[in-house]
Amino acid sequence: MPKAYLIAEHVITEPAVFEEYRVKVGPMIEKYGGRYLTKGSAHQFPEGGHWEPERVVIIEFPDKQSLDAWYNSPEYQPLIKLRKESTSDLDMLITLEGV
Repeated sequence: MPKAYLIAEHVITEPAVFEEYRVKVGPMIEKYGGRYLTKGSAHQFPEGGHWEPERVVIIEFPDKQSLDAWYNSPEYQPLIKLRKESTSDLDMLITLEGV
């Protein structure tokens, strides 16, 4: 099965609340086999571009089923609310499968 990836762009509006989210979500991601592939604010644009993200992370999961199981898990649902409380309406999650 191909690996699956979560790309998250966060536009943080409440840093203290987002920090609570960040601390709590890490162990949950690990529980479902996920691992961070990037640092949150390490992105660069060597050729410029129109996208201006504040914070971007890429998380790898063993497969799409693991990613979906994490996202839909009962323990993650309260953290979705916490994330949305600490970020703008421009916050975005993208999921995709590898080859």
